[in-house]
Formats: sequence, C-alpha cells, structure tokens
Amino acid sequence: MKRSATFCQAILFSATIFLNSMWAYASVSYCKPMDPTKYRPHSVTITEFGAVGDGVTLNTKAFENAIFYLNSFADKGGAELFVPAGKWLTGSFNLINHLTLSLDKDAVIIGSMDSNRWPVIDPLPSYGRGRELPGGRHKALIFGSNLTDVIITGANGTIDGQGAVWWERFKNHTLDYTRPHLVELMHSTEIVISNLTFVNSPFWAIHPVYSSQVLVKNVTILAPLDSPNTDAIDPDSSTNVCIEDCYISTGDDIIVIKSGWDEYGISFARPSSNISIRHVTGQSGSGAGIAIGSEMSGGVSEVHAENLHFTNSLHGIRVKTSAGRGGYVRNLHISDVTMNNVSIAIRIAGQYGEHPDDKYDQNALPVISKITIKDVVGYNIGTAGMLQGIQGDNFSNICLSNVSFGSVRSNPPWKCSNIEGYSNMVTPELCNALNQVPSQSTDCYDDDILEQQPHRSCASRSRSHFLKLSSIQ
Repeated sequence: MKRSATFCQAILFSATIFLNSMWAYASVSYCKPMDPTKYRPHSVTITEFGAVGDGVTLNTKAFENAIFYLNSFADKGGAELFVPAGKWLTGSFNLINHLTLSLDKDAVIIGSMDSNRWPVIDPLPSYGRGRELPGGRHKALIFGSNLTDVIITGANGTIDGQGAVWWERFKNHTLDYTRPHLVELMHSTEIVISNLTFVNSPFWAIHPVYSSQVLVKNVTILAPLDSPNTDAIDPDSSTNVCIEDCYISTGDDIIVIKSGWDEYGISFARPSSNISIRHVTGQSGSGAGIAIGSEMSGGVSEVHAENLHFTNSLHGIRVKTSAGRGGYVRNLHISDVTMNNVSIAIRIAGQYGEHPDDKYDQNALPVISKITIKDVVGYNIGTAGMLQGIQGDNFSNICLSNVSFGSVRSNPPWKCSNIEGYSNMVTPELCNALNQVPSQSTDCYDDDILEQQPHRSCASRSRSHFLKLSSIQ
C-alpha cells in the first residue's frame, strides 16, 4: 500500500511537470542588441544654433539648422545633438540617419500650441486617409522617414506635446486634420527610444510605422486618464519591435499593435510581427493595457508579452476587429499579467471600430486564431471576459491557462459567442467548458500536446484536464 501511494505521488509529480511544460514559455526578444549610449564622434549643442530655452522663444529653425549641419557627419560615424537644461519650444522637425538626439535630465522639448507649426503631410497609404478626418494629417513633433540608426534618448529628459489644445479641438469637432504624434518614424530601421518622459501627446505618443528593429526601453509616458486617443506606444505595420521596462499612464491604450485600416491595409499588406513586450506597468482611462487593432488589416502575428501590470483601466487585454477589416491576428502569447481595478479583464471583440469610407468589403472577415493567455491574476475585476467573435467567422484556438480573477462583480463573469478554444485552471469558470484536450500540438500557440488519459489518473485528481471552450451561435 505504501509503495502504491509512493508510486502515485511520483506519477503525480511527473504529470504536474509535464502539464506545466505544455504551457511553458521562454522569454523572447526579436531585437538585435542596440545601445542607446552608442558613441558618436561628432556632437553639438542646440544653443550653438541660436536656441533659447526660455519656454517662449520658438526654436524650430535652430533644430532644423543643427540637424542640417550634422547631416554632413552621417557617413563619418554619425553625430549627436544635445539639448541642455531648459524649456525648448519648437514646431515639428525631422531627424536624419546616424543621429542621437540626447536630452539633459532637466531639458524639456515643448511642442508649440500653434497648429501651423505642425505641417500637414500625406495620409499613411495603409490607412487611405487621416485616422480622424479625410485628407492629410499633422506631422509628428519629432519625425523621420527612411532612416537608419537613430537614437532618441536622455537622462530622463522630457518631451511635452502640450496636447490639451488638441484634445479640446477634438472634443469640439474643430479639427481640420488628424492630430499629430509626439514621435513618428516611417520606413526606418535600427531605432532606439529610451530613458525619456513623454507627456501630453496630442494623439498617439510613439508611432513606429513601416519600420523594423525598434527598441523602446525605460520610457515614461503620461497623459490625463480622460485625454482622448492618447495611446502610448503603437507599433504599426512594423517588425522586430521590442518594448521593455516602461511606465505608462494615459487616456487610451498603453500598448496597441496595428497594421492598416480596411481595404487600404489589405492592399498595402504590411503586417506587424515579431513583437516583444516585457516589464510594462500602467493604467489607461478608456483603453487597454495591451491591445491589438482595431486597425489590423495587414495582419498581426508573433507577439510575445510578459510581466505586465495594469491598474485602474477599462480593459486589461484586448483584441479589436470587425467585419470589413480582413487581415489576421494569430500567434499571440501573453503571460505573467497582474491586474487590479480593471473593468473587463480580457476582451476579444469582433464588432469594433468604424471604417475609413464606404468602399470597404463587408465580406473581408478577419482571421483570429491561436491566442494564448496564461498566468494571469486579477483583483477587483468587473467582468472576467467578453470573448465575442463574428457570426460565420468563429475566432479559434483561444487558449487560457492559469487565469484567476477571484470573485468578479458581473454575472455571468464571462460572455462568449462565436469563439472556440481551450482552457485550464481558469476562475471564475469559463463559459461552456468541455472536458477535452487539444487534439494536436498546434492547437494552442507555443504549446505541446497533452495525451488524453482514458481514465482519471493520480494527476487528474489535483489538476483538471484542458477544457475545450466552444461557444458558437
């Protein structure tokens, strides 16, 4: 009898290890090493070009002249533009190749409140128009296109967009063009944004688009929790993007991955992929901690996120799409997440977002598949989850493991429709759970197959089998 008990314990231990390994996940980083302290053999200070750091004098021409001068060193090891302590008012300016823009800890680059200082540029081809209005869009405060080896860094200096004037115009419907970002880099590679504080962005704060090898690390991004559309970091049709060690408090999504809008994104066909997100803490007024979409028509895949902490937010984890978007969201792995005071912990929505015009194809249905969410703990949660696909377009292989929200305020705690997937160790109990295991190793992203036992074993007494979630209307 003793030998039998010992044998059962050994089997139980082995089975537990095996079950854990099924959901195992190794840290992933898709970015090659990039050093924000990279040495530049040539350096100038913005004051050498007539800039005055009094917060009143407009310094756009000084930034333009300094960068024009430094362009002559681009093929000689690159150059640094140093911004010392002071308040440096400016309109939009462009960066160049092999440049470091470095801010002193007491330096503040301030965006002008005069919209004429933010020129209007063409809409993104993957959007077909400005995101908010037909036509063009205001250029970002710090802008670059077709660049290589650009570093925006400092000793925690500040970039302030003075967004309140833009938010007011948005609320009053007096915008002429789509609002600008704080930083936008297009068609660029080897980009580092680090050790800075970004505040009061008029629109999305950091927007790498059509770019690759982008590292955003050790940044703080702040905007009032009621500020409209102030997403913090928006990788858009970009690859090999790494976001690490950030604190963000803003009015909309903390991190949101995009890839174009309806027929324009489908035609442009530039996906976002190979994105790593680690050690991010924040709160969002009306958005999510981590989100995909809703503009995802070029496709989003290979996203790994871990060690995330979200508080005081409308959503924790969110996927947004709708009929007409086309594209796909697949191969997402989100793990080690804590949430506190979040209204809806997990939301996958197939009925979200407006369209750029009436030319979109209503039959262009998104493919949402292979999303793994594991090791999540939530406190003071309103609704555990709303997992709602599109009728005739079931979202599949949605896998949840070791997810605990305790007692949530809503009843039922989960709302599910047009969703298929699997779950293991989820509380409150997930809707329409079935005692089935994945039928093949590719059912859940980054997971191995568990061979189903024909009867209850020692292991099954302490840990339930994977549960097949199937809620189809």
